[in-house]
Amino acid sequence: MTASAPQHPAPQHSVPQRPAPQHSAPQHEDAATPDEVIAANRARIDDLDARIIALVEERMAASRAVQQARIGSGGRRVHLAREMEILRTYGDALGRPGTSVAMTLLELCRGTV
Repeated sequence: MTASAPQHPAPQHSVPQRPAPQHSAPQHEDAATPDEVIAANRARIDDLDARIIALVEERMAASRAVQQARIGSGGRRVHLAREMEILRTYGDALGRPGTSVAMTLLELCRGTV
């Protein structure tokens, strides 16, 4: 009797559930001036933008690895059904602008493999 490799379920291509945003009210609402609120939130936005850029770069590297493997096995660089799935995922999560975000990501990640 030969031992077979363990069976792994097929990967699911769904959006991971994000924890609900935590909006906590400032402890001293009247203590912060509008300029302080603006400055603090601009700093937060700058931090978020840096993290988003890093994630996009990480996504580009993962996409490049997928493309190289697909081409190496005789396939095409672009898998249109997968791209449509990604467009739907972003559109469902973010509405019409999400589709535009997905299109931009796909364009960035297609690369020149």
